Amino acid sequence: MTGADETTDLDVDGVRIRVRRRGSGSPLLLLHGYPQTHRMWDGVATVLAERHEVITPDLRGYGDSSAPDGGPDHAGYAKRAMAADVVAVMAALGHERFAVAGHDRGGRVAHRLALDHPQAVTRLAVLDIAPTLHMVENTDRQLAYGYYHWFFLAQPDGLPERLIGADPGWFLREKLRRWSAPGTVFDEERVAEYVRCFSRPEVVHASCEDYRAALGVDLDHDRASREAGQRVGCPLLVLWGEAGFVARSYDVLDVWRRYADDVRGRAVPGGHFCPEESPAEVAAALVEFFAVDGAAG
Repeated sequence: MTGADETTDLDVDGVRIRVRRRGSGSPLLLLHGYPQTHRMWDGVATVLAERHEVITPDLRGYGDSSAPDGGPDHAGYAKRAMAADVVAVMAALGHERFAVAGHDRGGRVAHRLALDHPQAVTRLAVLDIAPTLHMVENTDRQLAYGYYHWFFLAQPDGLPERLIGADPGWFLREKLRRWSAPGTVFDEERVAEYVRCFSRPEVVHASCEDYRAALGVDLDHDRASREAGQRVGCPLLVLWGEAGFVARSYDVLDVWRRYADDVRGRAVPGGHFCPEESPAEVAAALVEFFAVDGAAG
């Protein structure tokens, strides 16, 4: 690996975003999911940093980034707000155009980013998600059972915060266990970092605000985009864990082709946390996808 490897805090309109940069080359933004931090990308970013300048922020409210107030409609944690954060981060680092990959919540931020800032995104990869709007509009018993956390974390009046706050480390580790393939062993040092950050009450609250926004203002934005005919115009790679809920529940490529013009992808071994369960396979797929000339310039 060549180039920078540094961690810094950037101020974005009053929100402090923790950012790690490593490697050199064309810019590539990696966005993490729930309940993790930018550290979830470590095994993949090391490979990508041989070819790209890899930027891995903690989303607002997660990790060591600050947790601003969500507001009465939770719009402070809309994917639109999170996408604006990372566009500003990339601009502060000198990148007006860049490639993006996002897992879980980061994938939803990346999807919104590509809709709101199409001039900025050269190529997009989303990992182990179907579009939020599609999932909500097709909710059934299987989704309610498998994705119960969507409806639990969105509950008002501090209910999930109080329950999770009783033992946030147990809750986080149980999420990793339930959503990964049987027998998965996560890197313990990395998990300890997740627990450290997730044990902060403001992070638990912010992550709940994220899910409250997802079932409210995010759906308003998604429906408005659909009514306006907005689709992802840049090339889109979709990866998903072959043992996960998304693989069991959807024809993943068919679903994404309703939202994007140029879609390709495949399953990788493991469950939901494919960047950590199958880092070699995910890294290889991202290297190939982002290696196209001009993909991230």
